[in-house]
Amino acid sequence: MAALIAENFRFLSLFFKSKDVMIFNGLVALGTVGSEELFSVVAFNCPCSPARNYIYGLAAIGVPALALFLIGVIWNNHTWNLVAECHKRGTKNFSAAATFLLFGSIMGRASVAPITWSVISLLRGEAYICALSEFVKPSSLDKFPAESGAEVLAKFPCRDVPANLTKFRDEVTRRLRYESQLFGWLLIGIVAVLVFLTKCLKHCCSPLSYRQEAYWAQYRSNEDKLFRRTAEVHSRILAAKNVKQFFGFVALDKEEKELVQEFPVEGVQLSPQWNAITGVYIYRENKGFPLYSRLHKWAKGVEGNGPTPEGHELLFLAS
Repeated sequence: MAALIAENFRFLSLFFKSKDVMIFNGLVALGTVGSEELFSVVAFNCPCSPARNYIYGLAAIGVPALALFLIGVIWNNHTWNLVAECHKRGTKNFSAAATFLLFGSIMGRASVAPITWSVISLLRGEAYICALSEFVKPSSLDKFPAESGAEVLAKFPCRDVPANLTKFRDEVTRRLRYESQLFGWLLIGIVAVLVFLTKCLKHCCSPLSYRQEAYWAQYRSNEDKLFRRTAEVHSRILAAKNVKQFFGFVALDKEEKELVQEFPVEGVQLSPQWNAITGVYIYRENKGFPLYSRLHKWAKGVEGNGPTPEGHELLFLAS
């Protein structure tokens, strides 16, 4: 257990030295590992009954993975930017390549947790053994009693077997655990290759240099932080003004009084302005001038989201 905790902390420290996306993916994977361990210890309980084992074993792997995938889709900002884009402007401004890139980004991030769950489940092997123990062919087991069949094989994951069948239970468990772990390692290898190829393709197709791409990432991060912080202050000051107008006074603490005095808020932004800075954004240039976000485009007075005679779409999605 101590070794596992040490490995987890080492894993965490490595991700904190990497990029923001890698940090997020690492934390998701680490949390998924812990959740799977807890689930296996507390919740997993093979029914050891023919026909039920298969359903229960697959459900133990597939249902949590599906739930984690949907949660990943819900938590991804690109999902709701896409919803806003389709609602306000439709998808007429997106090419097939841009649409594929967008969905690939959403699905890729959402797949981190379910793939981690599936890999850990396969490496542990309990669910796989539970699901497939009854399907082991008795003829493949040397000197297996002819009168014993699926009913007995289904009980092997629970170790509830007669003493004379213990060696067969051990052999079946060992065989199925081998298959389960083999599939787990293969899944890790396939995912690693896909991630490598995706990163290579991304950098090969990127219209930006490495330094400009790093600058764009820093700009997006800073813009998002400043926007959220400013929106929180703006909404608090506006709320204070409206409460004061209703009651005749407003109860503010010292910090809030300083905010009200330092940042006078005259009104609210119009809906067209909010719509202009909301939605999916793919990197574009206008007369050679980089436009790093929808807010950047709005501030520069550039209209529209699609390619124009003065600008062109470079099909590079903000990650």
